[in-house]
Amino acid sequence: MYIDSHCHLIHKRMLNLGGVAQVVENAAAAGIDGMLTVCCDITQEFPDILAVIKQFGNVWGSVGTHPHDAGLAEEKAITLEKLIDLAQSDPRIVGIGESGLDYYYKSSSIEDQKESFIKHIHACLETGLPLIVHARDADDDMIDILRVEGTGTALKGVMHCFSSSRNLGEAALDMGFYISFSGIVTFKNAADLQDFARDVPLERTLIETDAPFLAPEPHRGKTNEPALMNHTGKFLASLHQISEENLASHTKNNFFRLFDKAELR
Repeated sequence: MYIDSHCHLIHKRMLNLGGVAQVVENAAAAGIDGMLTVCCDITQEFPDILAVIKQFGNVWGSVGTHPHDAGLAEEKAITLEKLIDLAQSDPRIVGIGESGLDYYYKSSSIEDQKESFIKHIHACLETGLPLIVHARDADDDMIDILRVEGTGTALKGVMHCFSSSRNLGEAALDMGFYISFSGIVTFKNAADLQDFARDVPLERTLIETDAPFLAPEPHRGKTNEPALMNHTGKFLASLHQISEENLASHTKNNFFRLFDKAELR
């Protein structure tokens, strides 16, 4: 029924669940038709992502540098041209990211984050691939960069694991972006996010796990996996007062509309 639009299959915590093959098998048994495993550190992760997407038919990948890693010398050394080459190195690489701004931890300097984010945006514009955006506590700068770099262009993308302000969400929707909701939306203290989720048009809604992080209720605090997508799906369906099947159909169609290089096998 579902496509997990954002997970991290090669994260070491997946070993707690039996490894990638077991996680993919669990997902299929739970009705998850496919998943996008997302890159955070190109030098460390991208080769493993390529191996996974070659092994499993309905797993796709991305290439990108997380804002936490934007200040690493080896990530800064990846030029725009190199990023474009990697994005085009395999037809099953269907997106660029995750990239963005994270001022909560500031694991990398703000300037390094901005420079990396703009590089990823330019790679999206050159390749036509969608941008996978990470945003945390950086709403104003995020809006400014997306407007400056994206206005009047064909930039498309998704605000992944959205938990930011309504202001950023509405700005992203105005720019044609999709909004992806994770298990956070099921949390009891997420009333504001739930109110915003009700207002996001179904035609612009995606769903994700961000596994192994942010397991939805009633599994909060445990290692997350794509097989737990159904809990978030049921919750979102209830917010929109529609059937779970209807919600799954919308989010699945939206995934293939945005990530238009992805094909089910």
